[in-house]
Amino acid sequence: MKASMFRSVEAALRRAASASSSSKHLIRRSYSSDSKPERKVAVLGAAGGIGQPLALLMKLNPLVSSLSLYDIAGTPGVAADVSHINTRSQVAGYMGEEQLGQALEGADVVIIPAGVPRKPGMTRDDLFNINASIVKSLCTAIAKYCPDALVNMISNPVNSTVPIAAEVFKKAGTYDEKKLFGVTTLDVVRAKTFYAGKAKVPVAEVNVPVVGGHAGITILPLFSQATPKSNLSDEDIKALTKRTQDGGTEVVEAKAGKGSATLSMAYAGAIFADACLKGLNGVPDVIECSFVQSSITELPFFASKVRLGKNGVEEILGLGPLSDFEKQGLESLIPELKSSIEKGIKFANQ
Repeated sequence: MKASMFRSVEAALRRAASASSSSKHLIRRSYSSDSKPERKVAVLGAAGGIGQPLALLMKLNPLVSSLSLYDIAGTPGVAADVSHINTRSQVAGYMGEEQLGQALEGADVVIIPAGVPRKPGMTRDDLFNINASIVKSLCTAIAKYCPDALVNMISNPVNSTVPIAAEVFKKAGTYDEKKLFGVTTLDVVRAKTFYAGKAKVPVAEVNVPVVGGHAGITILPLFSQATPKSNLSDEDIKALTKRTQDGGTEVVEAKAGKGSATLSMAYAGAIFADACLKGLNGVPDVIECSFVQSSITELPFFASKVRLGKNGVEEILGLGPLSDFEKQGLESLIPELKSSIEKGIKFANQ
């Protein structure tokens, strides 16, 4: 029974990974391909609420050959547990700052879910002072031990932590804007789920670009570009947009003080890391939304569709045609996103 359950989990992950990209046949082929390069993935914050399920999902990914799990406490247990799963990757657990270098050395992809979760009544800005310091110190180590790795930033507030990481890397002389990503995939995952439910279309076929940032009104789902097309009313689109923007709060309130969106975030993080690995391995046309250094708006960082490749970002795709409602949303989000970016830059340079 356990074997069949594992097979069904693995099959579900494959289907989800396929659904998350436009080039479904290429992605499926890459999963079944025999020539998979050695790839080390490090998860920083692996013993936490997002880190543990993310570690599990990365252990199920056949593109990972070495899985390095780091946290300030609790990692040996998580690593021992996950290491018993009969999949390709070798697992190692590292605990405490003195082992951070070892955890990072030789990593191709570093995923950062470290930090404190949001509690009811907290905004992402309330997390800033704690998580900003954690991100700054982790990125200092990344610059030293694996400066060429693709960095997937999950720690909130992403609108500020990505600029912090960029500044740390610039100071260390290792910054490559093609290799730093704010993970906004959960916004896309939610937009797809909510749109499919409302439009009554199969969720696996749905695609919805989400642009802007990764908090509240800075999250702008472009439902006018959603596929398959549907005839949803303006009111429906407004409601779907608001629900996508407030998705994190919906989960925080439902968990009533016992955590935030950890499981869905781990899933979204695993989908994005998988896309990065496929890009590194030369799979063509891997496209995901991500918060990256960008010149498609006046802001230095912005989330939009990005083509991933052997060096990280291959191409940043434009916003495409926007509805009047989306144009208005774009105009409204710019000042708030600008202020979050500036806050991160200022913190990093203190």
